[in-house]
Amino acid sequence: MKKNGLLLVNLGSPATPTTADVKHYLNVFLSDRNVVTIPPALWQPILKGFVLPMRSWRSATFYRDIWTAEGSPLIVYTARLTKRVQDLLPDWDVRMAMTYEQPSIRETLTAMLNAGEEVLVLPLFPHFTQSTTQSIIDQVHAVNPTIPVIDRFADEPAYLQLLADHIQAAWQKKKYDRLLITYHGIPTAMVKHGDPYQEETERTTARLRQLLDIPDEQIKMAYQSKFGPMPWLKPYLRNTLMQEAQLGNRNILLAVPSFVTDCLETLEEDGVQNYQVFRSSGGQELDLVPALNDQPAFARFIADLAQKRGVQA
Repeated sequence: MKKNGLLLVNLGSPATPTTADVKHYLNVFLSDRNVVTIPPALWQPILKGFVLPMRSWRSATFYRDIWTAEGSPLIVYTARLTKRVQDLLPDWDVRMAMTYEQPSIRETLTAMLNAGEEVLVLPLFPHFTQSTTQSIIDQVHAVNPTIPVIDRFADEPAYLQLLADHIQAAWQKKKYDRLLITYHGIPTAMVKHGDPYQEETERTTARLRQLLDIPDEQIKMAYQSKFGPMPWLKPYLRNTLMQEAQLGNRNILLAVPSFVTDCLETLEEDGVQNYQVFRSSGGQELDLVPALNDQPAFARFIADLAQKRGVQA
């Protein structure tokens, strides 16, 4: 009998919050054809000539703001989650890898396969989209096209209940005017070409509305983290926050279901930049529901899902 292996995959992070390392990371990330679909002959001169020189130093300052003594929060939380899942699956070999930077998918998978393991890959993205999950699938299948990949889990009842309980606990700590459920956006062109992400995120919001003990009229949905001039999924979170403040909804709770680990988008974009936008528009409190990170209940969900899907595979 081959030993079972589980590879948890997250997006990745610069090695350090220096401009040079952030520039390298952004170059790899933004050169992925699943992320930026513009033909390379057109996109690469823009990327090298304008985007990287202008964005790298600015992004490095943001990374420095969130960096911890242990390193990048995304890497730290993913490593902690991996250990918790390993403890729950003592007969498995549970490892982590990143779509970009280290530890790499190719090297980690190759080591697991060389050890004679039957590997199952789980991207830590609840919803499927070309710009995240498909890139992982492409890298996995470049190593071995027969390796099974759990390409989404947002519709799993156990996950939805876990997420609802997590949000409900945060909601009950204060008196809020609004719950904003925000997801990482994607270009609308991807949706037009068949990407299921918008439909899946809307389905998650609809299910959360049913599970949460929060008045329906107090819940709104938005998308964040827009990049570039092309239209992305709307409503944009930043515009929504300004509108809510102007409407007199000055105490808002922000939930981020598309991020299972806290990272630059939650800690810096939401916790600092969007907070500042909200305050400058007349808002008072903008609290963030932490990502599930390495919560024991989330680790248990991952372990149970791997066991269930591993048997099916």
